[in-house]
Amino acid sequence: MTDVRADTAAALYAEIAAAQSETKLPTITAGVLKDGALAWTGSRGQIVDGEGLAPGPDVQYRIGSITKTMTAILVLQCRDDGLLSLNDAVGKHLPGVAFGDLTIRQLLAHSGGMNAEPEGPWWERNPGVSFEALTAAMDESQAAGRPDRRHHYSNLGYALLGEVVARLRGAAWMELVAARILDPLEMRRTTYFPVTPAAKGYSVHPFSGRLDLEPAYDSGAMAPAGQLWSTIEDLAKYAAFWIDPGYEVLSRDTVDEMAAPTAADPREALTASYGLGLRLHADDPYLFVGHTGSMPGFMAGLFVDRARRIGAVTLGNSTYGRVASVPLDLMRILASYEPPLPIEWVPEPELAQGSELLGHWYWGNTQLTMSVAGGILQLTTGYPCRFSPIGPDLYQGRDGYFAGERLRVIRDGDRITHLDLATFTLTRTPYGN
Repeated sequence: MTDVRADTAAALYAEIAAAQSETKLPTITAGVLKDGALAWTGSRGQIVDGEGLAPGPDVQYRIGSITKTMTAILVLQCRDDGLLSLNDAVGKHLPGVAFGDLTIRQLLAHSGGMNAEPEGPWWERNPGVSFEALTAAMDESQAAGRPDRRHHYSNLGYALLGEVVARLRGAAWMELVAARILDPLEMRRTTYFPVTPAAKGYSVHPFSGRLDLEPAYDSGAMAPAGQLWSTIEDLAKYAAFWIDPGYEVLSRDTVDEMAAPTAADPREALTASYGLGLRLHADDPYLFVGHTGSMPGFMAGLFVDRARRIGAVTLGNSTYGRVASVPLDLMRILASYEPPLPIEWVPEPELAQGSELLGHWYWGNTQLTMSVAGGILQLTTGYPCRFSPIGPDLYQGRDGYFAGERLRVIRDGDRITHLDLATFTLTRTPYGN
């Protein structure tokens, strides 16, 4: 484990101590990542299991809806393997199910207008039911709204996604989580049921301040929405994956896709949104990516800043309190006390293609500049964009306004007359004169 400075550690610990004291948490435990690796852990509070167990980074807590991010990974793995399309109707894979016209993408982003919870007793506080019993009680008249109008969180939607991947792979959802996520990431302490040492979940009586033990049932068909248990050490490995994706789980391109805004509540769209299985929080000019979680007696949070390669995870054993949002505060503290250093400059390598495009260009009378950064051709003024060669005298935009667009080099013999950038004509002199 890397380290943080003593003053940073003190500020991080003060933050979790304040959360524990102010919101009456039996315990809260946390970890912070720096440079993509666990750099600090801390715990506050005394009541882990009521039997003297001390909190720590290897003690299991229930992680609630952070489970959904793993269900989303399984779905994207199926997409990347050609087993489904995100635009597939759910009914294609679950024939006869209610809400079958909604797409896989809409369920991932909670944008299909599905009701949040299944019919019947509150699933989080009662023994789980089979998938057949779950879907038998579903009815499209229970919809909370029309598709694609807003982000409306649906636990029920993730139960359907879990069944989709199970049918496509011919294996139980939990078997897939273990084989395709936990094992590659060496997350040995993330399990379906708690394994000692593990915390017990509590709620705090509002008047007496005493603890009531909360239930912890097998969620059955709802397990893909919130069943799993984990530890700070395991969640730190998981957070590190979102910073540095490994192809044995998901490619970086697919993680980029998951971490892009897909749906939002109109009241929060400028500050918070939802991708494909991930919560997104703006921290201008950066973006926090991850998820929160809660089940009776437990709360959790996991967020990373992929650009600054930092992250934080928190676990607590209370039904209510400030736990899930604490990772955002811990990352802000870390970035304030130990801001990441800019990338060290080194001389650029020679471009395999495109060196003759370097320098000034003009769009009409507007001057643009083509240069190199990190071995990649880039337009640095006007509409900043990086370009990758995809053929002789042909490039494609990687980001910015021209992402996905073509840049063509137009020649008269060996002489470049102009560049055609998505119909924008760029010349070496104003208006080509």
